[in-house]
Amino acid sequence: MGEAAVRMKVMPVSTDVDLKKLAEEIKKVVPSFARLHAIEEMPIAFGLKALIVVTIMDDKGGRSPDEIEEAVRKLPDVESAEVEEVGLL
Repeated sequence: MGEAAVRMKVMPVSTDVDLKKLAEEIKKVVPSFARLHAIEEMPIAFGLKALIVVTIMDDKGGRSPDEIEEAVRKLPDVESAEVEEVGLL
């Protein structure tokens, strides 16, 4: 057993959302069983950008990437958060 990388796409509620501020809020809500690896902006369309969030978590211990997704989804400026990929490191 080892570690798993969790790649998640986070969509803001509008183009008016300050993505740097949202990235800081995401850093605060990542559960303690995971650590933030990277946050990048990805253009979608018409000025809308998503945040691609990569976290690293232990692949044992009964924890799920869904817990990370749920924590991020609860932020007020987040329209949606979806785990796109999970891979072993």
